[in-house]
Amino acid sequence: MSTAEASATTADAAEAGGRTKTGSPRTIPVFGVAIPDGEMQGIFKPMDLNRIIKLLEEEDKDVSEEKQLTYIKKLIQCYQNGFPLRDLAQIFKILSLCAEKIEKQPCFVEPASDIIKLCGLPFLKKKVSDEITYTEDTANSFALLGELMKIPSSALRIQICKCIVDFYHAEPLKKHIPGYQQVSSSYKIKMVEVGGLAKAMVQSALLLENQLVEKLWVLKVLQHLSTSGVNCTLMVKAQAASRICAHLNDPDPSGQLLFRSSEVLWNLLEKSSKEEIIQQLSNLECLLALKEVFKNLFVRGHSHYERQLRNDILVITTIIAQNPGAPMILLIDGKVILALFTYVKKPERLKIIEWSAAQYEELQLHAIATLSSVAPLLIEEYMSCHGNSRILAFLEWCGHEDSYFIHGNSFHGTGGRGNKFAQLRYTLRLLRAVVYLEDEAVNKDLCERGVIHRLTEIFKTMMSRPAEKEEAIALEIQSDTLLILSGLCENYIQRKEMFGTEGVDIVLHVMKTDPKNLQRGLGYNVLLFSTLDSIWCCILGCYDSEDYFLEKEGIFLLLDILALNQKKFCNLILGIMVEFCDNPKTSAHVNAWRGKKDLTAASLLIKLWRKEEKELGVKRDRNGKIVDTKRPLFTSFQEEQKAMPLPANCPSIAVMDVAENIRAKIYAVLDKLDFENLPGLSAEDFVTLCIIHRYFDFKIGEIWNEVSEEIKLEKLRLVTTDERSLNSIIAATENIGKMVASLQSEMIENQALQDVQNEQRVYAKIQATHKQRGQAKKSWENFLARTSNAKTLKKAKKLQEKAIESSRYTERPQNATSHQTVIKGLNTTVPSGRVVTVQSTPTRLLGGPLADTDIALKKLPIRGGALQRVKVKPPLNDPKKSIPT
Repeated sequence: MSTAEASATTADAAEAGGRTKTGSPRTIPVFGVAIPDGEMQGIFKPMDLNRIIKLLEEEDKDVSEEKQLTYIKKLIQCYQNGFPLRDLAQIFKILSLCAEKIEKQPCFVEPASDIIKLCGLPFLKKKVSDEITYTEDTANSFALLGELMKIPSSALRIQICKCIVDFYHAEPLKKHIPGYQQVSSSYKIKMVEVGGLAKAMVQSALLLENQLVEKLWVLKVLQHLSTSGVNCTLMVKAQAASRICAHLNDPDPSGQLLFRSSEVLWNLLEKSSKEEIIQQLSNLECLLALKEVFKNLFVRGHSHYERQLRNDILVITTIIAQNPGAPMILLIDGKVILALFTYVKKPERLKIIEWSAAQYEELQLHAIATLSSVAPLLIEEYMSCHGNSRILAFLEWCGHEDSYFIHGNSFHGTGGRGNKFAQLRYTLRLLRAVVYLEDEAVNKDLCERGVIHRLTEIFKTMMSRPAEKEEAIALEIQSDTLLILSGLCENYIQRKEMFGTEGVDIVLHVMKTDPKNLQRGLGYNVLLFSTLDSIWCCILGCYDSEDYFLEKEGIFLLLDILALNQKKFCNLILGIMVEFCDNPKTSAHVNAWRGKKDLTAASLLIKLWRKEEKELGVKRDRNGKIVDTKRPLFTSFQEEQKAMPLPANCPSIAVMDVAENIRAKIYAVLDKLDFENLPGLSAEDFVTLCIIHRYFDFKIGEIWNEVSEEIKLEKLRLVTTDERSLNSIIAATENIGKMVASLQSEMIENQALQDVQNEQRVYAKIQATHKQRGQAKKSWENFLARTSNAKTLKKAKKLQEKAIESSRYTERPQNATSHQTVIKGLNTTVPSGRVVTVQSTPTRLLGGPLADTDIALKKLPIRGGALQRVKVKPPLNDPKKSIPT
């Protein structure tokens, strides 16, 4: 029976002076089920929830404890199929009143537990909108569950934990209640987040340090709550990570405490702020607890479950080591670095050990991964354990191909089955972490032990291997190798010389990679970045390496990559080009390069400039000409920023613009090419080149304009001489802008005129072609007319004879020889010479060429008028017996 219905029934009885109406049996709805009043009296007696609340609040001695318990039991019986959302606030008010009485009246523990148990059942809604309408009531009710954990009753606490766990394992109602629906399965979980129950449960754990059973139930609840990011955030605010970690080593025969605690820590690391979790765990108490747990599992753990826990604890420790402020000095006293290094060596097959090959491999990879995080923090301990020599010896073993079989079963062993990729991968990570500390003593020791040669050999070995299934891991190994070499060689000429031609060859090999691979997402982009970084750090500055790089067409490869038009590589490549252009041999290589469609390097750089200015929002007209002569380089970002006074040591926006885009680098490269005799430039390129040529002047003008604006904002007054000088500089910059704009206009006009002239030439050529085609057509028509009409043929012959006669001398010269111009017996319709070859008529039909004419060539062997094969005696040295004629 709902609260409203019960209240209405009570009100009717009150109005009748306490008398109930008689007559026909009345129906009393209980959760939408209509039951006759006579039948209902034997099952459930209607009640008013407000009356129960008032009854529990009264402190009158006349109100017996038994009466209160009776009403609560009737309430429990009434709602045995679940609580409606609209009654939830009143029911939890009753629960709160029962909890207050528990300390003095322990008999209220059982009814309170029964009410909480019913909360584990699905809540009921009468309308679809009930879930939204009663959101606040539900969230507040769940918050009360966390407060009830403070009551010192073991049964009540365990029941609360069971109830919360049931939220995450909702089951459908066993009995359908007509008129009501079950709320959605995720509704309770969402209300738990809104009510902040997770924070209260973490705080309640402090009260249960000596109650193991209750503590395990709370950890089980936290394990479920930590599957939500919202709950994890609330738990972090309650210092859940440090409180749970500090008690990892508490006695627990069942082993559940360690398992559930580690699971909660993992969830917190994955679903909340990792940095904050690391900060909470970076204290001596937590680290000691982790150390003891790891030691116990390492020594006594044998099952798969225990090994998994051991690995989890080790990884958590590794993550904590990322915090420089963590008190890892525990690690020094325990000789942890030395202990980890005992696994960084070639497996000893003859030695009897308690680990299987797969177990030893897993321990080995975990040890190397841990060293990658711990060793940089304890570099002195690392050096005292001869870390460099151990790593190089292990790298040498990784580089050799032998029959050692890697299982690759563990997390760190991914991609390492049947090879040594996993060991090589994590050893290079460790070496990279050590090198990038930039500790000169460590790096010098590595170089003296031949690490540069060893790394180049490893890279060459990886190059020689065929494509592997685990291509991404192979690419990571190559990238790390180049990064380590870059870290070692940067700023040291002697080490760059050690890098030498072998190192240049591996760099060139990577640069020749198919550009399509850059779109595959397998690490080729990272490898190319590492390669470009190695050019900067390992080649530039060493003249022998630079010359060898140029000799092997390295500049061509750089420009090929630049022509791919991928913005992420442009800045780095242009920086390398600027440095390379200091070498006098570079200019010839740059000017000789040709890309697709005969693209030159200068044209490529100018196109990159135009693209960059378009992205930056620089104002240009449709022809690429300067629009604002006062601020010809201004970007849209600079226009949006308001001028403001800045301290002397703070770079201004104009200065920052130099570093934030590639225009300055393009200017530097073209400037070192002297801006003269640049091949393959179009008129549009020359228009843009005018701006690039004056980039330095325009940038100086920008900076002086900023100085002038800051002076005005600070309301300072310059002395006359300084003011005159400042105005002259600004005016000179504007004049340069106008001059460049004028030169650009002249270029554009000349190009337009040239385009018109070229167009006229093309049109003239087209006209000549059409005229020639017309004449050819007319000639063909005349030819057809002569062959098809005898009169036309005779007329043409007369015209021909007339033309011949008109071409003769009027007076015959003395001693002149007269030649006949007409060939007798000729049957052609066109003017002919002495010999005519007719291709349109087969020779077999005419009996041979000129067979019936007076001037048949007598020297030709003619039989029957047709050409025949005649046997001719071959020379003595000719192997052929006859030659066809």
